[in-house]
Parts: sequence; C-alpha cells; structure tokens
Amino acid sequence: MAELRPSKRAREDDTGGVSETEEQSSRRAPVVVFAHGAGGNSSHEWMVRWKELLASATNAVEVVTFDYPYCANGKRGPPPKAEKLVDSHIAEIEKAVEKHSGHPLVLIGKSMGSRVSCMVAGKKDTKVAAVVCLGYPLKGAKGPLRDTTLLELQAPVLFVQGSKDNMCPLNELEKVRKKMTLKNDLHVVEGGDHSLKQSKRVDGMTQDDAEKSALDHIQRFLTRSLGMN
Repeated sequence: MAELRPSKRAREDDTGGVSETEEQSSRRAPVVVFAHGAGGNSSHEWMVRWKELLASATNAVEVVTFDYPYCANGKRGPPPKAEKLVDSHIAEIEKAVEKHSGHPLVLIGKSMGSRVSCMVAGKKDTKVAAVVCLGYPLKGAKGPLRDTTLLELQAPVLFVQGSKDNMCPLNELEKVRKKMTLKNDLHVVEGGDHSLKQSKRVDGMTQDDAEKSALDHIQRFLTRSLGMN
C-alpha cells in the first residue's frame, strides 16, 4: 500500500494523546464486493435492499454489486457450476480493488454468491480480509455436503443462516465449522429461511428486528476481523 500523507487533523485517544489521523482511519474502511445468488441478479429487490443495509453496517467505502455473465445484460438461464463463476468474480474484485487501492477487501455473498466468494477467498494469492455468507448453500439438491470450499478458506468467515434453511442444516454446518482451521463465526436468524426471511415473529422479533440483529453481528465481526477496535 502506498504511504499515506498525514491528515491536517488527528484524532485524540482516551488519554488526550494523538492516535491515528482521520485519513488513516478512513483508509481502514473496507471495499465490499457483494455477489448475488442463483435466483436473481444484482437488481433483484433483495439484493438492492441488502446493499443499502450493508453499506450502513459495514461503513464501506463502497459496496460493489455485479452480475455474473450468465445473467448479465438481460440474459436469463440456469446458472453454471459455481466453479465456472470464479474468474468473472475475480475480475469484478480486481476492478473494485484498483478503484479503492489500499482499502481492505471484504467479500459478501447471497447463497451461490457466498459459495463463489469462499472459493475466491480460498485461493492463496488473494488478499481477502474477511468473508460474510448470507445463507451459505452447504447442501445442494443432490450429492454430498459442499464443505471442501470452506475447509480451504484463507480468510475469516461469518455465516448468517436462517434456522429453517433446508440448504444449510445447522447441525451439519457446526460439524464443518469444527473442522475449519481459520476463525469462523455464526449468527442464526431464528425462523429464517434461505433468504433469512421469517414466516412469523419469533420471540416477539419482527423481520426488521431480525435483520438489525444480523447486521449488528456483521458489524462486530468485521470490526474484529479488520482490526478496527
């Protein structure tokens, strides 16, 4: 990272001494690359709403969304295997990192997008500060658990999962988490489905309450992972 020029103003720490400059503090704000799921592209209502929510919760310099090639420019069709989306995902990351050079990179994904994000973060030559999975698809319609990608991760990860998400049984996720070598965390949306949506109130919490709780957890996780305490 290029050397930062001192800001004209500096923050004072609790003892009255000078801590980091405002410019240095702002450089710690992450650039977030937010990937969509298989059921809708970046213009889907869910993605648009969560982009706004994440922008506030992460204090990101920018939350970047994009469309995978199979559904870009009005295209419609079934998604290819997740492995085939890695290169296009990396291309979007490279553009975001070039635009916001020096800022830590955070990958966030919805379902399939979270799986591809983990694949990218599993590559040894990537510099991903943290990953947040919104409804990780641990279990596909057929075949074994999709745990290999998680075991190869090179960055800390937070799973935000609905308790009623049949694509990610929490007992199976817990077994995988115990095998993982890097730091990982879990926030459960009680009563939530694969899109974290509750069918009814749980313990008096509305959907807005459940989402706020999840966003608070994301904020705390990134604060720890990015060393922003």
